[in-house]
Amino acid sequence: MKDWILPYLKHHKGRISLGIFFGLLGIGSGAMLLFVSGYLISKSSLRPENIMLVYVPIVAVRAFSIGQAVFVYLEKLVNHDIVLRILEKMRTRLYKMVEPQALFLSSRYQTGDLLGVLSDDIEHLQDFYLRTIFPSIFGVITYAVFVSVLGVFDWIFALLMLLVLGTLVFLLPLLSLLTTRRQHTDEKQQTNKLYSQLTDAIFGQVDWQASGRTDEILGRLEEENRLLVKTENNLRKWKHVRNALLRLIIGFVIVLMIIWTDKQTGQGAFSPTVIAAFVLMTFSIMEALLPISEAVEHVPTYKDSLTRIQKIEDEQAEAVEYANDISLDNTSPTVTLKRLSYHYPGQSKKVIDQLSLNILPGKKIAILGKSGMGKSTLLKLMAGVLQPNEGNVLVNGQSMTNELLSKTVSVLNQKPHLFDTTIKNNIRMGRPQATDEEILEVIERAQLTNLIASLPQGLDTPMQEMGQRFSGGERQRIAFARVLLQNTPIILFDEPTIGLDPMTEQEVLNTILTATKEKTIIWVTHHLAGIEKMDQVIFLEDGKIAMQGSHEELVQNNKRYQKLYQMDRGT
Repeated sequence: MKDWILPYLKHHKGRISLGIFFGLLGIGSGAMLLFVSGYLISKSSLRPENIMLVYVPIVAVRAFSIGQAVFVYLEKLVNHDIVLRILEKMRTRLYKMVEPQALFLSSRYQTGDLLGVLSDDIEHLQDFYLRTIFPSIFGVITYAVFVSVLGVFDWIFALLMLLVLGTLVFLLPLLSLLTTRRQHTDEKQQTNKLYSQLTDAIFGQVDWQASGRTDEILGRLEEENRLLVKTENNLRKWKHVRNALLRLIIGFVIVLMIIWTDKQTGQGAFSPTVIAAFVLMTFSIMEALLPISEAVEHVPTYKDSLTRIQKIEDEQAEAVEYANDISLDNTSPTVTLKRLSYHYPGQSKKVIDQLSLNILPGKKIAILGKSGMGKSTLLKLMAGVLQPNEGNVLVNGQSMTNELLSKTVSVLNQKPHLFDTTIKNNIRMGRPQATDEEILEVIERAQLTNLIASLPQGLDTPMQEMGQRFSGGERQRIAFARVLLQNTPIILFDEPTIGLDPMTEQEVLNTILTATKEKTIIWVTHHLAGIEKMDQVIFLEDGKIAMQGSHEELVQNNKRYQKLYQMDRGT
């Protein structure tokens, strides 16, 4: 709450005060509308001799009627404006949290979980303001003012109403919170779980249909949905019980108000014409107190949303902040790894262990190793999206952080995302201010000229979702053209040819190496295709360098490498 709620409340305290003011005026206008209407009905029933005797109440009814509509509208307008401003800041903050982790989000979160955080959880927090904070404030203030007004006439009766209405304002909300806390949390978690499983099932529908597991997958989804419906039904049952209790208490309050006003009239303190006025006004006051119970019971779901968002923030890699005008020689940077160590949060085993390496400008480095040996983690450390637990990654003596990403270092990973827009827009993303001539130049370097020429719309051809209109090799070339347009001196490749057939893989590999002759290349792979063209080969094992040298040196002198090379070539 102190990180994701209170700062925004403090920042918008002026607008919030204005919204509360309009809300209270709306409640007050509604209460006075019924009070004056009750008085007017009672007075008119006595058949006054002159219309002027009820002229003021008639005008007041019109004024309070207009006031109620206007003030309620202004309250909604101001409060929704506040919420939209807060959501805008929250979304921006969440994006800044997610952006540095873009290269490894898929390995840390399921797609459904991530979608739930980015959409459902942030959107859900707007209800915290509109359905919990504001109604609770209105209810408590209305409760205090109403009891205070009654105290002016009869402090004993005011004390009685303080206790009776306190069950609406405090006791029932607390009971509702305690009763449904676990169920609301379960509902939220079950919804998120169903969301994740459904997303996973949709992405893998071809595979589970081909493997004949349709009934199993659908059965699992139906079971999760059944549990969710059961939880929702339990919450619905409690809601009916709670509403019945609320109406029962309201009925009791109305009866008390009738008895009290009748007693006051009998003692001569009130005119009989105000009996209906007080009773009708009480109905309006009760409507302001009713939302508190429902407002409070949703607190656990907001807490769960905040916990999920906070988890992303807590896991965000700590990055050293630098000014935007970083002074760095981008023409010939040297990459230096000094006794680098890293372990993921909550794990003691080091993925990278005291690794040191010096990469000179323009060199081509291949990083090999079995799965889980730290190749991709090392790449993330070199990209600056992860900060080492020990040691440093230096680029010309400058500590590497995500501030240098896209300025000095660019990345082409296994599955680069191609957006559902034109080829030109996808490539231009590498450098938005690039000219059409520069785009055509990188297209030629990426050997896309013939492909673009064969398309009726050329560069304006839509990629479609995830670039599905094109083959795997064509998608990689388009993504590579985007990287070339960035024109950074260092390029990190995370197995960009994985999943391609051997011929396409060789063509893409030749294209990449030809177009990046003058650049520093760090190539993470488990496949030795094109390894002969690398200046240095590094084999990682348990986060350490197990083998290091040129391809020729290792082939001649290292039996283990000889065996790996022969196995990769199928000889």
